[in-house]
Amino acid sequence: MSDLEKISAFIAQHHVMSLATTLDAELSVCSLFYAYDAQELSFVVASSEETTHIKHIKANPKVAGNILLETKKVGEIRGLQFRGEFVALEEKKLRNLYFKTFPYALALTPTLWQIKVNYYKLTDNRLGFGKKIVYKK
Repeated sequence: MSDLEKISAFIAQHHVMSLATTLDAELSVCSLFYAYDAQELSFVVASSEETTHIKHIKANPKVAGNILLETKKVGEIRGLQFRGEFVALEEKKLRNLYFKTFPYALALTPTLWQIKVNYYKLTDNRLGFGKKIVYKK
């Protein structure tokens, strides 16, 4: 299994991310449900235009985030950090992926966004203490 396949497999096991944004000196972090397309290296998320993080993103689309497995067992610690660009969703294929993943969201008619990832760092202690897998696009 390639490093990118290991990263994608970890992402597929989860559905919530933390996303950090910044505008000037103001920081924001939020939690978002996501769908993931491994071929596009993209997350699809829903968020309102009125949120602080979307206001930040409109001025500065560079974002960072993480997905983690919450555990107290050191040998099972796994977590992913990522960076990328947050843009308005245009691809119908990705829109369909989001609603396939979260069919109840269709009734809410949410605004969908795409995070085009250019960097991943996966920590997986099952592979050895502090083992890191890094992928840069």
